Amino acid sequence: MVGTDSASDNSAPNRSAPNGSAPNGSAPNGRRRRSFAVSVLALGMSTLLACSSASGTEETTTLAEAPPQVPPAQIDRERVDAAVGQLDGYVNDMMSRTGAPGIAVAVVYQDEVLYSKGFGVRKVGEPDAVDTSTMFQLASVSKPVASSVVASLVGEGKLDWDDPIRQFEPQFAVADPYVTDHASFTDLMSHRSGLPDHAGDLLEDLGYSYDDIVTRLNQVPLEPFRDNYDYTNYGFSAAGVAAAKSQGTTWAELSEQKIYEPLGMTNTTSSQQDWVNAPNHAYNHVLVDKNSNTWEAKYVSDPEGQAPAGGAASSVDDMAKWMRMELAGGQFDGDTVVDADALQFTHQAHALANPSATPGARDSYYGIGFNVGTDTAGRVEVSHAGAFGLGASTDVVMLPSEQLGIVVLANTAPVGVAETIAAQFMDYAKNGELTVDWAPFVAARFEEIVEHGRSETDYTDPPTSAAPAKPTSAYVGTYSSPFYGPAEVVGEGDGLVLKIGKNLESSYPLTHYDADTYWFEPIGENASGPTGAEFTVAEGAPTTLTVEYLDPLGLGTFTRS
Repeated sequence: MVGTDSASDNSAPNRSAPNGSAPNGSAPNGRRRRSFAVSVLALGMSTLLACSSASGTEETTTLAEAPPQVPPAQIDRERVDAAVGQLDGYVNDMMSRTGAPGIAVAVVYQDEVLYSKGFGVRKVGEPDAVDTSTMFQLASVSKPVASSVVASLVGEGKLDWDDPIRQFEPQFAVADPYVTDHASFTDLMSHRSGLPDHAGDLLEDLGYSYDDIVTRLNQVPLEPFRDNYDYTNYGFSAAGVAAAKSQGTTWAELSEQKIYEPLGMTNTTSSQQDWVNAPNHAYNHVLVDKNSNTWEAKYVSDPEGQAPAGGAASSVDDMAKWMRMELAGGQFDGDTVVDADALQFTHQAHALANPSATPGARDSYYGIGFNVGTDTAGRVEVSHAGAFGLGASTDVVMLPSEQLGIVVLANTAPVGVAETIAAQFMDYAKNGELTVDWAPFVAARFEEIVEHGRSETDYTDPPTSAAPAKPTSAYVGTYSSPFYGPAEVVGEGDGLVLKIGKNLESSYPLTHYDADTYWFEPIGENASGPTGAEFTVAEGAPTTLTVEYLDPLGLGTFTRS
């Protein structure tokens, strides 16, 4: 019990005596302490013996040869059914709190689907309802699905987790030649390759393809190899593409052959176009008015370039089949879909993801496409959330020792919808009641993430003493960056427009802020509010343009030709 002493003074009479005297004739100092220790030990032993006998009849206790590796099951069907009974309320509450247009949920327990249900609509303003076959973009929940695809090849002896991916994907290269040649499937799929956080994602925002991006990763500064965790979609995707190339096929085809078809996942794909063309798919939605919880189907997120990491789409019915296979050690309806040892490797910790900053708190790890941790009862929990800023929110959580899993899919930008529902269900299943007020807790975490990505400068509020800009001719011209490619600044009327990205397909009007600094609000998966565009104009030197949100790694400077 917290805050109490299990060995109170009352449990040991005559524990001490005044003036250093020894009570009851015991020797002072060390001898007295030893006799007290013996008495406490005797008390503990007598308590244990009392617990092992009844009515004077002795019973023999058989000792285990070793402590258990897996905690015994602590959740029964009654507890799970009670938690399932709360789900409609949890979902309806989140829809009321956030205005989420559509949500779907499925629960698996001991190889049985106990719950599968859709709520709301596929697209705001249209009547088509979400059902259990509606296809949602999985975002990063694609990663644990991808891990089972690669595990199937490992189990068949066609790959090894320690194989260098460059053996099959020659386009892959990073700044260190040793890492280029030795980075393995394990390294890249557990985010320990040394590539920095989300390396390459900003190129995707600018319209670049997988081939464009993976061949530029050699310009990115590296963290220590195998001694650092940084979440990288394109590192993970390079491993997936390497697995597909090892079999002479594409990632979408490999996923279909190894997992989707054997499990009967008929509403699942790793092809962006197949998802877009599916008649029963959920649209992406962004929050356009937080005060009124107004959502709009404004954008379509296109993760084709990082298909293994974020490009799958599925329904909750299909994801329930996948969870059944995961929780059954690779078995599904009596057939082996993935070798048990290869699958278990994905659930093991391979990178220290979040070292605890609090004494006594649990660390968390990353496996192969899974977050790996332990809950308060010591049970291993494998999970993964997914989010597209342009409109997807997903979460899957599984307790392998309890054979229990939940998946939640929502067609909203990340505000914590899927994560809250999954956390509420698991909390209730474990404890028979909610122990945390999850909705505000999760919402606050997401607000922190959004604020962390914003510029520290409020560009909408320029300084009162702002210096004037130079004539537009000082800034107009064609620019280039080795990493981000071409950019162009053109004059339109009295203002400037920045054209950027592959084929200069993105166009943003620039608003003056101060002196040679302008700002604009980019659109894209990694955009987070207004960002700066700072020109450096110096006599005798080429003019440069540094785009703030493209510069987290010092690669966001463009030079005028």
